[in-house]
Amino acid sequence: MEVLYEDNHIIIVNKASGEIVQGDKTGDVPLGESVKAYIKEKYAKPGNVFLGVTHRLDRPVSGIVVFARTEKGLSRMNALFRDGGVEKTYVALVRQRPTAEEGELTHWLVRNEKQNKSYAYEREKPSSKLARLRYRLIGFSDHYCLLAVRLLTGRHHQIRCQLAAMGCPIKGDLKYGFPRSNPDGSISLHAWRIRFEHPVSHKMIDVKAPLPIDNLWRSFQNCPFLTENEMEL
Repeated sequence: MEVLYEDNHIIIVNKASGEIVQGDKTGDVPLGESVKAYIKEKYAKPGNVFLGVTHRLDRPVSGIVVFARTEKGLSRMNALFRDGGVEKTYVALVRQRPTAEEGELTHWLVRNEKQNKSYAYEREKPSSKLARLRYRLIGFSDHYCLLAVRLLTGRHHQIRCQLAAMGCPIKGDLKYGFPRSNPDGSISLHAWRIRFEHPVSHKMIDVKAPLPIDNLWRSFQNCPFLTENEMEL
């Protein structure tokens, strides 16, 4: 577990692909328990450690996860996420180069609970939810393109579903149309940067998560978008 930021109210960590944020039916140890153990040991906390989940990442996705260390931090972070006060930027590896190098995608998503999958439509459907994101092509190699994605709404599998609907399924994402899985079961989607006003101290928090450690990701690590703070999506 890699801690990216911590204070009395929040802790931000870099989740590895394959980890679950909260417990589920698999019975695997969730990331939250690892964070609790870290806090308990570092601060010699007696008894149970409070830790609140403020948002989630899909199991095969890597990158930034924010936990709350206090009830005050949890309630205020939840409000920030709910009210759009958190800027989240992801990076994704895709094989197909998008037709337009940057743009905004708007779809209506319908979630199928049994399949654990969302479907994108151009027009509103019964039970659908509006989904919006911005993307930009920020790098490319002989076989893959690197896209930066800013979420404007937070929907189930939104980035995976909308990029696939654009014709650019994420590398390794069999569920949304990529032809082959990644060897480790991950998909090549990484929650790279998060920015928000701290819910208690009110200072600006701006945190980046290092890219996953493999040769393909490393080939993009010097991309100007990732190294120059002034570049915005």
